[in-house]
Amino acid sequence: MDYLVDDGLAMAVFLALRLGKPLLLEGEPGVGKTAAAKALAAALDTPLIRLQCYEGLTAGEALYEWNYQRQLLAIRLAEARHERLGDADLFTEEFLQERPILRAVRHRGPTPPVLLIDEIDRADDEFEALLFEFLGEAAITVPELGTFTAVHPPVVVLTSNRSRELHDALRRRCLYHWIEFPAPERAAAIVRRAVPGAGHPLIRSATEFVGRVRRLELDKAPGLAETIDWVSALAALGVTELAPDDVLRTLGTIAKTPDDRLVVAGAAHQESP
Repeated sequence: MDYLVDDGLAMAVFLALRLGKPLLLEGEPGVGKTAAAKALAAALDTPLIRLQCYEGLTAGEALYEWNYQRQLLAIRLAEARHERLGDADLFTEEFLQERPILRAVRHRGPTPPVLLIDEIDRADDEFEALLFEFLGEAAITVPELGTFTAVHPPVVVLTSNRSRELHDALRRRCLYHWIEFPAPERAAAIVRRAVPGAGHPLIRSATEFVGRVRRLELDKAPGLAETIDWVSALAALGVTELAPDDVLRTLGTIAKTPDDRLVVAGAAHQESP
């Protein structure tokens, strides 16, 4: 994956790998936090295991759960044979369903996987407590089976958009890096890699326009993801030099609320000759 990394992020990733510590990446939406984890997995040539967080996420969806349907089937088969199954027969690895975190702990490949815990701030406060054992010891305890400890601890990357504050206990277990929205010149270099079919004048003017728009009062400032989408749309329309009409035709790629559409349209009109 072609990902342009700055010195600060490169050092944070290097130390996380060298020290075996989870890495917490924060920044505004669209600055490349998720893409950084994907690029790291590609660079290490190792699997990426992703846990997308959301409100109401449970341990069963993130760590493990039991296959109750198979357990019920086993009970019925035993009854048909006039046998009786106890807990020791039902709560075995045969009936254990791995979810992303346990899958990362039990990974048996030659290299540890990259585990992406994406948008941890979207999960409930209580969910963070479920991660403490894993983040501190690369281990997961299943009461019925015991504790599984990773042979090769996974490379853990957590991302947060700071929609809420994370627990200090979680932060203490992680190295930390804040990803800034890049300056126009660096943004242009990133977009150039993502949209190689777009011309340099278009990329330069588009990233400079996004940089100016981000300083306005917006509900959701466009990030790198939106900038790449926008330049891709402009290139698909055959645009080579950015004009106000081009901005208005493609507003939906960088302005994601009605109020933001008005603000960005106004900025485009102000730049009319």
